[in-house]
Amino acid sequence: MGAVGPAGALSLAGVLGGGGAQPAGTPLPLDLGRPVPPGGDVLSHGRGLDCWEVRKHNSSEWCRFVRSNPDCRLDGGFLNYLEGVFCVFPPRLLPLAVTLYALWLLYLFVILGVTAEKFFCPNLSAISTNLKLSHNVAGVTFLAFGNGAPDVFSAVVAFSDPRTAGLAIGAVFGAGVYVTTVVAGGIALVKPFTAASRPFLRDVIFYMVAVFLTFMVLYFGRITLGEALGYLGLYIFYVFTVVLCTWIHRRQRGEGLTPPRPWEPELPTDAEEPESPTTNSGDYGEEYQPLLPSRETSLRILTAALSPLDYRKWRRKPWYWRLFKVFKVPVELVLLLTVPVVDPDKDDLNWKRPLNCLHLLTSPLLCILTLKSGAYGLYQIQGIFPVWALVTLVGSVLAIIIFLTTSNEEPPKYHCVFAFLGFLASAMWINAAATELVNILRTLGVIFQLSNTVLGLTLLAWGNSIGDTFSDLTMARQGYPRMAFSACFGGIIFNILVGVGLGCLLQMTSSQLAVKLEPDSLLVWILAGALGLSLVFSFVSVPAQCFQLGKAYGACLILYYLAFLCVALLTEFRVIRLPTL
Repeated sequence: MGAVGPAGALSLAGVLGGGGAQPAGTPLPLDLGRPVPPGGDVLSHGRGLDCWEVRKHNSSEWCRFVRSNPDCRLDGGFLNYLEGVFCVFPPRLLPLAVTLYALWLLYLFVILGVTAEKFFCPNLSAISTNLKLSHNVAGVTFLAFGNGAPDVFSAVVAFSDPRTAGLAIGAVFGAGVYVTTVVAGGIALVKPFTAASRPFLRDVIFYMVAVFLTFMVLYFGRITLGEALGYLGLYIFYVFTVVLCTWIHRRQRGEGLTPPRPWEPELPTDAEEPESPTTNSGDYGEEYQPLLPSRETSLRILTAALSPLDYRKWRRKPWYWRLFKVFKVPVELVLLLTVPVVDPDKDDLNWKRPLNCLHLLTSPLLCILTLKSGAYGLYQIQGIFPVWALVTLVGSVLAIIIFLTTSNEEPPKYHCVFAFLGFLASAMWINAAATELVNILRTLGVIFQLSNTVLGLTLLAWGNSIGDTFSDLTMARQGYPRMAFSACFGGIIFNILVGVGLGCLLQMTSSQLAVKLEPDSLLVWILAGALGLSLVFSFVSVPAQCFQLGKAYGACLILYYLAFLCVALLTEFRVIRLPTL
């Protein structure tokens, strides 16, 4: 990814605020192949309004073309990447501009990963604890949203602009193919295991239904309000099914009706898998806390809380870990300044009085200055008083009141409110990074004349899935392959149902209750077919092996992904194409 409200607000504002007016009842066009100008049609798409045409002009005309062409305008975001590459950099330095953009793209993925792992997920865990949700319900709702936040936010942002909708479909389908083949196959290669039968069949069936619904939507070329709500309703039904299966399984085990089978591994089903301790931004150096409590000054608490480095841990780690940490430190420092984290596993709930009081000022400022790229924050009330000044004033008063009425040693009773504030602030960070990510991918597509679909199924899908890859493979190496394999299929159900459903729903208005999808590229159908075929292969082969997955199964999945990638790239470069009639 009330949980996706910030992204929804930003995307809905972008939808309502941009583009030309269309007749009531006319579906909004979302081109899933090459970009279509806002408010344009296929005819205008072929009359030179396509931003891709810029590279066909003389280099001296690039800047004027980009600035005068409506299709080259990037909605949302703080940086205009198209003007940067075609106006700021001279033509001979185009390779340098592309290199800098590629590095910034990698850093955006780092921002997304750090925000989701250390700030977004811990606050969601605290919220689920305060709401007294069971581990199973929290796992398929809040935890799924936390793990899938970069994917869902990227999809919502991409769907908010008809020209980048192909990124969303490419990323959702591409990540599905990648996770169900490369990650699942890698787990089987690292540590052969026996899969949990009922959770696996349940998740694969639901995912196949979601893929089939998306395939039908693409086939008919439009998604209605009912179908968009159906996506979200199907996910709610999936959550209900998980809860019901958990209840039935526990009841049967409690009555002794289903003794464990001898071939089942040491881990129980997903209904009773033990929770592993989570890490967050408050974990720096916690193992070195003094045995005897001592009173610390507020300044010292603030300094320690804002330090993203544990120097003793730094000395033990290898050089590559240190190098990556150096790149992450600026991101972590800014996030520590603007995002509060509540940790229910700690005695003090990660209460840092001076820093949490500072968060009452910085977090609302962050939200108002990132919403609609700062347009709402810079708005002046009656042309006199800016909104950001009002937020600063109110936040400062609240910070002073809470600082004077609380202590450093004990968190207040309302400390759980900071979890909701941290969730909102981290969601706004993820949404801002996802917006920049979509814009820079579209810019790279214009530079290299690549479709949004291929950028989505490669760069965006790989970037959003790299964290899941490392975490799942590490979990498998540590002896928990069953848990890692279940995460492969459970998480992507949330991504496709909420990503497509919510993304298209936010495109609709009261006068336009349908979104038109235009998959004018063969690549979209190859992508949908490849995902469906991989799911059918696992659905048939895993039960045929009595759910005992070995290296042969893993190797087949990885070879399948490589073959799919080759076919996709050959289709993109028109080596493979449909015969013209």
